[in-house]
Amino acid sequence: MYKTIGVLAHVDAGKTTFCEQLLYHTQAIKKRGRVDHQDAHLDNHAIERARGITIFAEQGRFQFKGHTYNLIDTPGHVDFAPEMERSIHVMDAAIIIVSAVDGIEGHTETVWQLLEQHAVPTFIFINKVDREGADVEKVMQSIHQELSPDAILFTEGIDSTVIEWLAERDEALMELFFNDELNDEQSLSVLRELVQQRRAIVCMSGSALKDEGIFEFFNVVDKLTTIHFDNNDTFEATVFKIRHDQQQRLTFMKSTAGILRVRDELTIGDSTEKITEIRLYNGSNYTSVQQVGAGDIFAVKGLSTPVIGDVLGNEHEKAAFDMVPTLQAKVNYDGPLHVKELTRIFRELEAEEPSLRVVWNEQFQEILVHVMGVIQLEVLIEVLKERFSIDVTFGKPQILYKETIKDSAIGYGHFEPLKHYAEVHIKLEPNPRGKGITFSNACHSDDLTVGHQRLIEQHLFERDHHGLLTGFPITDIHVTLLTGRAHNKHTAGGDFREATLRGLRQGVEQVDNILLEPYYRFKMKASNEHIGRMMSDIQQASGTFDAPILTEQSVTIYGRAPVATFMDYSTQFATFTNGKGALTLQFDGYDVCHNAEGIIEQIAYNKDADPTYTSSSIFCAKGKGYSVPWYEAKAAMHCDIE
Repeated sequence: MYKTIGVLAHVDAGKTTFCEQLLYHTQAIKKRGRVDHQDAHLDNHAIERARGITIFAEQGRFQFKGHTYNLIDTPGHVDFAPEMERSIHVMDAAIIIVSAVDGIEGHTETVWQLLEQHAVPTFIFINKVDREGADVEKVMQSIHQELSPDAILFTEGIDSTVIEWLAERDEALMELFFNDELNDEQSLSVLRELVQQRRAIVCMSGSALKDEGIFEFFNVVDKLTTIHFDNNDTFEATVFKIRHDQQQRLTFMKSTAGILRVRDELTIGDSTEKITEIRLYNGSNYTSVQQVGAGDIFAVKGLSTPVIGDVLGNEHEKAAFDMVPTLQAKVNYDGPLHVKELTRIFRELEAEEPSLRVVWNEQFQEILVHVMGVIQLEVLIEVLKERFSIDVTFGKPQILYKETIKDSAIGYGHFEPLKHYAEVHIKLEPNPRGKGITFSNACHSDDLTVGHQRLIEQHLFERDHHGLLTGFPITDIHVTLLTGRAHNKHTAGGDFREATLRGLRQGVEQVDNILLEPYYRFKMKASNEHIGRMMSDIQQASGTFDAPILTEQSVTIYGRAPVATFMDYSTQFATFTNGKGALTLQFDGYDVCHNAEGIIEQIAYNKDADPTYTSSSIFCAKGKGYSVPWYEAKAAMHCDIE
């Protein structure tokens, strides 16, 4: 049986040290490495060792009590959170490392929410109990308050305290408990079920550095995790990581059903590709095998088309990710490479880190990348130097804005230069905030073939669409295809793309547009003497907050503020609280921009001069195409106007 266990934590909680001890105890490695010695087994990239942080999610592989375990060590720094999130999609269970000194920190809460969202059974190891200031009881109180009231601290395995705790949660067990008929096996079975349902969060404490409590903790994890996969079903797997080995693409995936063999052919979209090699990785080491079964994690060669999030064997499914960058930076490069080659290199990095979203700006002839923060940019500079021998710098990161519409409209797009023809009518309606662009179809097949209808949907989702205020992408719009028209002879490939994009833009032109910016959900805690300063700072940052929660010693404030005004606040907060305050920032989606007029003026986007977008339609008369502006397009359409 295969089990995939992820290890997650806030940076510096001791996650990589924990993994090293576990791999050593299970004889997967012969020598324990240390982050500070730059020889940790799973931090095998030079950049990670130099910086002392985990940047890339890597897996160790070991045998334990008849099971094969894949252990995934994930990044703990917020700048590399997308890498961590992608790993969560393939975890059968998760271990969160919490420092007994520092307690629940910002990234811990982010990790917890993602695990809860994906219903991943979770265990907690309270680390660093050997350090001065360690307080396991205080950490357990925080876990109960901030993560889950269903957390239970194990000290001696399933003892009388645990049995009583279980009996309170299960009527059948309660009866056996009162009759003194409850045995360990029954308790274990119920606890295992509660863990799978996330109704029990088992916590234990120890010290990864001193090798205290690690082996005992993992014994409990092993007993309480149950996994079942079917090798008899058709092969299915989720792609969660892409790497390149000397320019050869490695596609990492976890199979959820069936068997995959070398030389098997997989159909992905319209193409068929053959598996040429299967690798099982343990850190940077690997073994080539002829086949893999359901539940295992492996890398394959031979695939060039799948992207991270694809579910092979089920093209209707695709993993969705919540951790998205809120910043954009310009690439500065003055070396000998042609811009096309430089873009190709960035595209390769984008395949490995999809959140980069490499954008080529034709108008300004520049490459832009989406990033989580400045640490990620620093690492990108090192990666490009080490791997491609390229020296680049980046401009100062700018906020990634978005736009949406306030009201509904019907957009009309027509594209009819000589020997081309397509017409599209689409209804645009505001979507709830955070919903993105969605689509429904009300078009009759008598008006447009199903194939043409699908083309229109495809073109709506194949790229971002520029808003009118700043040129940043539009979002939170529901698009309904109403009708359209094709020509039996003259409709060619690309005609419906032109008509669809023009129709979308024409609809947006008709209504009020709203500029959106990214927001943080924050939690700040400090000595209550700082309450006035904290509330004043939030208000100055155009934030909002709930009623402060006061105790005799401290104040805790929950609220929401724009990323633009709060992204650098942690330094200021640490200064006036003398480093004793705690600030947690979590991305909380997009909302109305607090200083929209200033941003629109600053960006100075000219919607009529955008070379990639136009709201005009093209019609044909006397063998010649002519342009009709958006405000006259409706009257010129060929289909009946709704």
